[in-house]
Amino acid sequence: MTETVAYDVARTIGEIEVRRYPELILAIVADAGDESGFPLLFQYITGNNRSRQTLPMTSPVITSQKIPMTSPVISDKGSISFVLPAGLRQGDVPDPLDDRIRITTIPPRDVGVVRFSGLARKEDVDGATRRLLDGLDNAGIPTHGEVFLMRYNPPWIPGFLRRNEVAIEVLI
Repeated sequence: MTETVAYDVARTIGEIEVRRYPELILAIVADAGDESGFPLLFQYITGNNRSRQTLPMTSPVITSQKIPMTSPVISDKGSISFVLPAGLRQGDVPDPLDDRIRITTIPPRDVGVVRFSGLARKEDVDGATRRLLDGLDNAGIPTHGEVFLMRYNPPWIPGFLRRNEVAIEVLI
């Protein structure tokens, strides 16, 4: 059983949930949008770190998304992140052996989210992103930062059973 990040739903606007997330600690790898960072992060949580500590897998796996229609493309690189288990404190996080992995703490924040199923193909992610941004704009809710993709299931789960979400920080 995989631990899922806890959150509270602050409000619902149509299909959009506005959620309050607690502080999160992420292990992040920059990649070219091809998920080449996933194996590095998996090795990190399975003991390839300075203390040889094994950390449980959590969900979601977070992938940054570039949105050409709303921001200039400065780089084609994105990132992939694993959320480290709840209850783990910054001082207890094992140091990565690979310098491509960085550990970052994200403060508590509010996030607008649209859920969808499937394999998270580009067209599905783009459609959910448009619905999210349009819905927040129509509700007069300002956003901050970039949209990101959250995936909750391992690859062997059939697409129609997969839980995916696009999200962006909101200022409420």
